[in-house]
Amino acid sequence: MGAELRWGERTYLMGIINLTPDSFSGDGLATGGRGPDEIVAAALAQGRAMVDAGADILDVGAESSRPRQAYGDHPDVSAEEEAELAIPVVRALASDLGDRAAISIDTSKGVVAAAALEAGATIVNDVWGARRDPGTADAAAGAGAHLVLMHNQDGADYPCGVYATVVAWLGEAVAAAMARGVARDRIIVDPGIGFGKGTEENVELLHRLSALKVELGGFPVLVGTSRKRFLGELLGGASPDDRVEGTAATVALAVASGADVVRVHDVATIARTLRVADAVVRR
Repeated sequence: MGAELRWGERTYLMGIINLTPDSFSGDGLATGGRGPDEIVAAALAQGRAMVDAGADILDVGAESSRPRQAYGDHPDVSAEEEAELAIPVVRALASDLGDRAAISIDTSKGVVAAAALEAGATIVNDVWGARRDPGTADAAAGAGAHLVLMHNQDGADYPCGVYATVVAWLGEAVAAAMARGVARDRIIVDPGIGFGKGTEENVELLHRLSALKVELGGFPVLVGTSRKRFLGELLGGASPDDRVEGTAATVALAVASGADVVRVHDVATIARTLRVADAVVRR
């Protein structure tokens, strides 16, 4: 894999490789009648371009995780279907680019996580924080891989407040993952911007990100704001492909608040954003 992640020295850039045909941002690679070999070739081309532009991590996902309450209903994908799309891409990326970047599998299914780790991934990125299927934590523990625990919920109701809810939920997710054998130094937390949250909740979490990191015990934090709906709302209805300035603004602010990894679609632009933000914040 690429260089070991060394927290605190700089912000790592995670590029999104989306294999779904129904991505909210319109960047899914499994479209247009492409066959399996064509999908792998397209993912390799995208991965190479992202690494050349500055990506440190490539995050491969084969099931849309877009929130239903924001984007409408969409079909579930079986573990078999997800693995059939994702594993050949993970294997090809690890073989071709594994010496330059870490490969991450974006899944909430333990069997898919295990297969991806066997194929060369070294990070499991679970948008349900290993709470829906603890098998993702088991797979990460068994492989000594990093595990991203993201807060998520159905609906945006927070009777105790979004900040307190997210901190408590992530604290429980961390404890559960460690109880299943995931080493403390392999855990990354993610407040889940855009998942089960409206614009106000997203803004509050970003505003209080530095406090959240401290309250959770200093675990490295991943932030994913790229092209998300709340940016469109803040920008007066901008479409997903017209939110790059909003993404860059939130990335720079997140870095100032202690973010360790940022997950984005527009790698080249955000790589330049990070060069400047890190120069100031990590001076």
